Amino acid sequence: MKLKEDMNPLLLQVFRSVVWVYSVITFIPWYFLSGASNNLERANRIKARSVSGLPLGPYRATNSQDKLVAWMHPNVDTLDKMFKYAASRFPQRDCLGTREVLSEEDEIQPNGKVFKKVILGNYNWLSYEEAYEAAKCFGSGLAALGLKPQCKIAIFCETRAEWMLVAQACFMYNFQLVTLYSTLGPMAIAHGLNETEITHIITSKDLLQSRLKAIVCDVPRLQYIIVVDSKPTSWPNIPRGITVYSMDAVKEIGSKPENIAVNRSQPESSDIAVIMYTSGSTGIPKGVMVSHGNIIAGITGMAERIPNLNESDTYIGYLPLAHVLELSAELVCISHGCSIGYSSPQTLADQSTKIKKGSKGDTSVLKPTLMAAVPEIMDRIYKNVMTKVEEMSKLQRTLFALAYNYKMEQISKGYNTPLCDSLVFKRVRALLGGNTRVLLSGGAPLSAATQRFMNICLCCPVGQGYGLTETCGAGTISEMWDYSTGRVGAPLVCSEMKLKDWEEGGYYSTDKPNPRGEILIGGPNVTMGYYKNETKNCEDFYVDENGQRWFCTGDIGEVHTDGCLKIIDRKKDLVKLQAGEYVSLGKVEAVLKNCSLIDNICAYANSDQSYVISFVVPNHKQLMALAEQVQVRGTWEEMCNNSQMEKEVLRIITEAALSAKMERFEIPKKIRLSSEPWTPETGLVTDAFKLKRKELKSHYEEDIERMYGGK
Repeated sequence: MKLKEDMNPLLLQVFRSVVWVYSVITFIPWYFLSGASNNLERANRIKARSVSGLPLGPYRATNSQDKLVAWMHPNVDTLDKMFKYAASRFPQRDCLGTREVLSEEDEIQPNGKVFKKVILGNYNWLSYEEAYEAAKCFGSGLAALGLKPQCKIAIFCETRAEWMLVAQACFMYNFQLVTLYSTLGPMAIAHGLNETEITHIITSKDLLQSRLKAIVCDVPRLQYIIVVDSKPTSWPNIPRGITVYSMDAVKEIGSKPENIAVNRSQPESSDIAVIMYTSGSTGIPKGVMVSHGNIIAGITGMAERIPNLNESDTYIGYLPLAHVLELSAELVCISHGCSIGYSSPQTLADQSTKIKKGSKGDTSVLKPTLMAAVPEIMDRIYKNVMTKVEEMSKLQRTLFALAYNYKMEQISKGYNTPLCDSLVFKRVRALLGGNTRVLLSGGAPLSAATQRFMNICLCCPVGQGYGLTETCGAGTISEMWDYSTGRVGAPLVCSEMKLKDWEEGGYYSTDKPNPRGEILIGGPNVTMGYYKNETKNCEDFYVDENGQRWFCTGDIGEVHTDGCLKIIDRKKDLVKLQAGEYVSLGKVEAVLKNCSLIDNICAYANSDQSYVISFVVPNHKQLMALAEQVQVRGTWEEMCNNSQMEKEVLRIITEAALSAKMERFEIPKKIRLSSEPWTPETGLVTDAFKLKRKELKSHYEEDIERMYGGK
């Protein structure tokens, strides 16, 4: 969508004439020097075809029609071999980096709340050779503490360099790594640890004190807790029978000659590498069994979609490593000798919540070239920048809009705009360090408006991907020169996809103009199934007549003529209203999240009711401005509980829905404003910021009754 150009029509015409003259003068030499014709050709080419020739598929990438790809380097079919390959090829390159904490202080906010602020120094790096040796010593230490090959060890820790060292140690010594989100509730944590019969767990000092200590008595088999923090400290109130070690102490044990000399049991490609517990968006987290071969295949497919990936690239790691997107992205980087600098959502940018004003966030110091993000984070960047644009003077705002619209037009033709990039979008690009060349989006659907904004203002392609924990995060990724929006690209070279008719929703592979149906993903990246859950394994996985393993995703897709996939619905998000209309809750949320007044939204509908309702987390700045317009005063909580404000927000939401051409029955008729944001800590969203519908329903149960006339 174009931005409004608020300028005198005559001046606007003069400006456009100047731009036209500039374009004519520079176009011919630039066209031949930049390879723009190749970009457009690549963007428009066929990217996947149905192997069977039928609209239901299976669809494969054009460069893997004959055979799916299972590994990137010959004979490197396990994760320990991959790390050894990287360490021998890039021994002195920076591998894992962590910023030094220079100081911490408490900062009192105007509302009386106390925020912890940090001043951070430069990144301290471990080379590939040093990281390999550290992982080897740690794995040797775990073996000395009694951990046997193919036994399970859990990690319950924030994203940091030590997490990756632990993982590599487990891969080397054939220990099965059980991963748990650091924001899971106590019952879910205990469930995962007991189901996998954990005796050893790795955690951080903060998580041990705040989350783990309260449930250790509920995990009867637990014997060892290993804390990754280097500072030695005592651990009071730990039950008898449990021994606490620091990570450094375990490495020291492992480095002893009598321990390091012991031959290790190397894994096979079919051995379990990770049991990855899901975020629990639909109930109790399930443990997904992922083999070495599954991960190698998945990261091979992902790496093929990143142009010119090499050891000069730097990746910023801040998403949860317990999430398949982050783990896969970091393993892709390690396989190519890239540097990984660690961060967190609270220290990512100069404006992040834990960064002291005047000091630099992690992106400004690291200046990454590669980055993965979930839509929630990109939506925040988009809304923050557009809010700042609205606050500009009329002239500045118009110039930004003209540059934005001009660039939108140019990239749709496959052209770059170096002058606009350096004069107008340089400051926006600097939000992520200024060097980002590829941004990968995954974990949830990314709105077309946000994707277009990121393409234009951050001056780098956004590769939108689609995959699940059950497929190692691999399924599809859009090509970097494909600037279309709302699509997730063609199948990766490691996987293929089919469409299965879904009669209840009215989706068929014979639909025109494009075939539609439930997405099934097959290939060597499809995992071994759920741990101790045969019922779900029979429901969601199957093996075809050729021995190919498939996963039934529950998502509804549409395959375009060039072989690219568009996610259009989800079976679990479809609700049939009282009058028989089907409403896709995910579609309602995706459309309305583009409204600047909304930070987050959850649509809800009962089948015995005739209309949709919604819970809304409003944008603080926008709601306060709206309150001023309608002359409503009070605290933030009072604003969100004010019936007049609810009506005003509903009016704006309805206007946004109608302009997006939503059906009348899809538009929420009543809303509830929430004064508290939904974060993983509240338990209302996952670590990837996916809505936990069951928990949200329980949380707003009284409001649901009120909005449906019960109270």
